[in-house]
Amino acid sequence: MSPTFHSLRHRNYRLYWSGMFLSNVGTWMQRIAQDWLVLVVLGGGAQAVGITTGLQFLPFLLVAPFGGLLADRFDKRRLLMLTNTFLGLVGLFLGVLTLTGAAQIWHVYVLAFLLGVGSALDNPARQAFVSELVGKDDLTNAVALNSASFNAARLIGPALAGILIGLIGTGWVFILNGASFVSPILALLLLRGAGGRPKRDPERAGTVSQLREGVSYLWSRPDLLMVVAIMFGLGTFGMNFQMTMALMATDVYGKGPSEYGLLGSIMAIGTLSGALIAARRRVPRRRLIVGGSVVFGLLEVTAGLMPSYVLFAISLVPLGIIAMTIMTAANAYVQTTVPQYVRGRVMSLYMMIFMGGTPFGAPLIGFVAGTFGARWSLLGGGILTTAFALAALLVLAPRSGVVVRTRLRPRPGLVVVTTAPAPAPADEPATVRVA
Repeated sequence: MSPTFHSLRHRNYRLYWSGMFLSNVGTWMQRIAQDWLVLVVLGGGAQAVGITTGLQFLPFLLVAPFGGLLADRFDKRRLLMLTNTFLGLVGLFLGVLTLTGAAQIWHVYVLAFLLGVGSALDNPARQAFVSELVGKDDLTNAVALNSASFNAARLIGPALAGILIGLIGTGWVFILNGASFVSPILALLLLRGAGGRPKRDPERAGTVSQLREGVSYLWSRPDLLMVVAIMFGLGTFGMNFQMTMALMATDVYGKGPSEYGLLGSIMAIGTLSGALIAARRRVPRRRLIVGGSVVFGLLEVTAGLMPSYVLFAISLVPLGIIAMTIMTAANAYVQTTVPQYVRGRVMSLYMMIFMGGTPFGAPLIGFVAGTFGARWSLLGGGILTTAFALAALLVLAPRSGVVVRTRLRPRPGLVVVTTAPAPAPADEPATVRVA
């Protein structure tokens, strides 16, 4: 492959990465302002925040597979321009409602759901588009750098939102988020030699058969089943930081919007570090996903027990590191072991399972927090995450080439050993029987 082609790919990726960064900052600002609007401005309480979070992630369960199908059938660049436009308009509309004093909790519920619809359609195309911008050898690094962009924005967005909420109010934060989507749209317009409508196989032209083909491929891969099962537990019970940090800041430590926003930025130090560490790995490993999910649950329980705001903030750094390490490894594992012809659909199923449990987990954790106290939003989430990861490991490990052994020396513990390597994706579609 010529140096000119490589340089064009790198230019396109840098341009795309830069365009997404500003939008990611706005997205994190929106999340903080949305929770603050529901919890404090509208007085909805912990359960209302949990419902809002659940509604925002519910579309990943309902429409994400169709997002993957669209990503496999149509020009990903044009699809991404449409989804970013839609997401920007939703942010602007919520800003107008808030600034005019017309916003009510049910408005936030509806718009949070619409944001989720846009994200569920955008995410599979965005994930699969990375593989078209870079070569296979650079895919793992590109996935990690995408996570680094998202979490570098997390370092800035929450703290900036906390400051702006105090200075100009939540409404203008939503307006700024809506405007931030101009950046990725411009970047996508400026890309050269990227995208294009994929070739369609007439034998797989049916929508239902294509969806079933993606499910059948995933079901035929026990190693992928174990990964997505573990990530389901992590996403459903453990990754509710959008809600849990708001509850801890306000109910446990009695802090305001600036201190709440700062927690998101402090955690971003950990998530950004985890993403940069992951970028150094060329091969994602399943044992890292398995062991990391157990460690994550234990660290989340530890965070929930912290007696002061400062110690709680410090505990978020290692929690962020391990969370991002797991997510990057799982994402890269799926992308690098799935052939391109079905990658969009498999990625949409992965995101559906990973994020689709949040509509059930977030209201449950919110109910637990409202009933037993805000600390239990972390204690319960950590315990359930660890338990689910161990259960998935014990049930699915024999089929997926993973062996769990006990160890007494030098210290007691469990050792996770991968006995079968992950299959490399074929360049041509493999025959997958659709039952």
